Amino acid sequence: MTGCLAKLTHQTMTQTTPPIILTGDRTTGPLHLGHYIGSLRARVQLQHEAKQFLLLADTQALTDNVGRHQKVTSNVIEVALDYLASGIDPEKSTIFIQSQVPELAELTQYLLNLATVARLERNPTIKQEIQLRGFERDIPAGFLTYPVSQAADITAFKATRVPVGDDQLPMIEQTNELVRRFNHTVEREVLVECEAVLSQVTRLPGIDGKAKMSKSLGNSIALGATPDEITKAVNNMYTDPNHLRVSDPGQVEGNVVFAFLDAFEPDTQKVDDLKAHYRRGGLGDSVVKRALNERLQELIEPIRARRRELEADKGEVLAVLKRGTMRAREVAGATVAEVKSALGLNYFD
Repeated sequence: MTGCLAKLTHQTMTQTTPPIILTGDRTTGPLHLGHYIGSLRARVQLQHEAKQFLLLADTQALTDNVGRHQKVTSNVIEVALDYLASGIDPEKSTIFIQSQVPELAELTQYLLNLATVARLERNPTIKQEIQLRGFERDIPAGFLTYPVSQAADITAFKATRVPVGDDQLPMIEQTNELVRRFNHTVEREVLVECEAVLSQVTRLPGIDGKAKMSKSLGNSIALGATPDEITKAVNNMYTDPNHLRVSDPGQVEGNVVFAFLDAFEPDTQKVDDLKAHYRRGGLGDSVVKRALNERLQELIEPIRARRRELEADKGEVLAVLKRGTMRAREVAGATVAEVKSALGLNYFD
């Protein structure tokens, strides 16, 4: 355990007061299986035993989508559809739009005074994403400081648990640093530290095997994918390049098909048997891919069907988001009021 970071499963999260969950997604496109296995599946489980806030991070998505704002705004509904189709219940989870909660921007401004440029640049996640996007020194200020915005999102709701992938652990660590610095500055406990909740599968590789699954890299399988799209993606998956003949022994490590089977096939004995057969030879890639295709078709079909039902009434989806956003403003507003009082900014009280 580092600082306040812990690897937890939803089963371990039993305590006298229900935990508060804050998590969300950038609205740059529909969600994919990487989102599902990395966090969304856990959110569906956690909403029954925690107070959960799900953020549609359109403001954050704008930090590296300058000039592509329509891509960001149009996908707010798409991500919300994926949430609802996957099993998120708006009566149990508060789904809200980041840009429509101005209290988050105000809290970000106060926390920015406690962060240094040097510390932000040392954040491993930021460093990696800057390199991935080719920013070099032309880094948008909003992108460099989005860990502070993320900290504001978490602390505004006094979240105690944050489901994330392992690549986001530095963000949680930086959030807790800001919480401690703020509380030390005002000499009282106002903001709350949080713990990371990691799923059993923290990162799903892309179908090309070159990087983690990503919309921008075009190596993902969307939660609303059609049967043909799923089959095509599975057939194009990276396997073992040295497994040229069925009789050849194959390598499981680094084989994307087996990584997906580990993530999505509940019959672990079946997966173990396939691995053993593949390693000793006599098992073709087509057989393994067929097994995976069948599993993914079974998983995605009900999500896709529910998504189509919801798409037929987007007005109701917007109504869900409006109600959730109003609830989120009430909670975040109360925290901001506490912060302003601690800073002596309550001039008219």
